[in-house]
Amino acid sequence: MSVGGGLRLVRITNLLIAAAGVLAGGWIALGAFSLPTLLGFAVLSGLALGAAGNAWNDICDTAADRLNRTPERRPLTAGGIGRGTADLIVFLGSLVGLTAAALVSGWQLIVALVALAVMLAYSPRLKPLPAVGNLAVALIAGLPPFYGALAVGVPQAGLVPWALAAWLHLAREIVKDVEDEAGDRAIGRRTLPIVVGRRPAQVVAAGVALLFVPASLLLPRLAGYGGAYFLIALPAQMAVLIAATWLLLGRIERVSLLLKVSMVVGLIALVAGKVA
Repeated sequence: MSVGGGLRLVRITNLLIAAAGVLAGGWIALGAFSLPTLLGFAVLSGLALGAAGNAWNDICDTAADRLNRTPERRPLTAGGIGRGTADLIVFLGSLVGLTAAALVSGWQLIVALVALAVMLAYSPRLKPLPAVGNLAVALIAGLPPFYGALAVGVPQAGLVPWALAAWLHLAREIVKDVEDEAGDRAIGRRTLPIVVGRRPAQVVAAGVALLFVPASLLLPRLAGYGGAYFLIALPAQMAVLIAATWLLLGRIERVSLLLKVSMVVGLIALVAGKVA
């Protein structure tokens, strides 16, 4: 196994964004940049669970990925990593993730168990269910800020960041289903674009993205975020509007990337709105 193949398998960029989300949630809850031990364990837990979930997703999606993805993006389909190694990553990631969560608190462990269960059920059970799979993975993908806030004992501080992150993830997951339509159709899945059509699915994703913009103004205002949030969040909101426009025009290329960049900028804005 190559190191590069392993990093691609666990989707290292997404893992780092998730880790940043856990940190951000802790900082938002504390109102300060600090790294208490419990928050450090939560970051480790999030990284490990994310690695397990991503590896498992690739294991389950091997057949579809042969049609949807270029080999270098999915090392299992290219033979750069073996199935046994991927299974080991799932096992070790689950073990480390749950152990680290247990070192934080019982509630942290419960949330970790639920998140892991959803990640393991996603590809084989939830993804084939139109909209249900999208919503489930969006809630888990948006969880890191809440996970960090929970670790420092102020879970309510993570609710608004969780809601906003999950909202953007929902739009992005629908977009990814549109991108993966050929492979999903070939293996008999019934994702949203397969059930309702490619164009209607793009319109739904655009609608979710458009509704995100007023929500990203209203919810932080009600939660008492400072002016720095609204200033820094503006480019992210503009990017989401551009993504929605592209979707309405029938364009799908680079929309997923644009939404991912918006998530990162939005995370920075949320931290600035509570810490600055």
